[in-house]
Amino acid sequence: MNAKLVIANWKMHGTHATNARLIDALLPSLQGIDGVQVAICPPMPYLAQLSDLLEHTSVAVGAQNISERAQGAFTGEVSGQMLADLGCAYALVGHSERRSLYGETDAQVAMKFEAALNAGLTPVLCLGETIHQRKAGNTNAVIGSQLKAVLDQVGIAKLAKGVIAYEPVWAIGTGETATPEQAQQVHRHIRQVLAARDPALAAGITLLYGGSVKDDNAAQLFAQHDIDGGLIGGASLDATSFVAICQAACA
Repeated sequence: MNAKLVIANWKMHGTHATNARLIDALLPSLQGIDGVQVAICPPMPYLAQLSDLLEHTSVAVGAQNISERAQGAFTGEVSGQMLADLGCAYALVGHSERRSLYGETDAQVAMKFEAALNAGLTPVLCLGETIHQRKAGNTNAVIGSQLKAVLDQVGIAKLAKGVIAYEPVWAIGTGETATPEQAQQVHRHIRQVLAARDPALAAGITLLYGGSVKDDNAAQLFAQHDIDGGLIGGASLDATSFVAICQAACA
């Protein structure tokens, strides 16, 4: 059985006060959940706060983004080494909002994946198609292209040191959710693409689903054979909902 993982992506939400209240509400329940790793990705300014709040707990800290550069004159960027220094264990790369709003290319995402590995972080590679691409029947081609860029950059052995999150763009923050069957089809396709290069590594890599996962649909999604957990957006800002989602991952 693959490792179970649930990652909270707080996106651009939070203050010192609201973060502390949310963590206080989450920790008593999260630390009682066995069989699933939980990580929280707050906005960059709060990484140090979350690292302090989660020190000596079972909950890990992750970053929502990472620079593809190790250091230098790149104003406003944050390197993998800086993230590691702040106590991060994970870094999201290629989130659909980074791709669509900030123009990140497949090649840039691949370099960010490698930068995370080089800093000792576990990269979480986000893949996903738009509604137009899905309706045109291009889902597998889009996912394959996004995946190939990283495979070409680092190879299958290093890619397997990361995590992959399938997040259909049309289901992020829209209230729409891929059916469990639709999500499973894409997760199976991802494993098949990887299996063409290394069946053992493909079978063992952790695959997450992200896209309007809530406490009332998480169990059905996580019950699918190739779904090992979730990348959770809005529902991660509600303690009761997020705990229920984490519990569903280890059921």
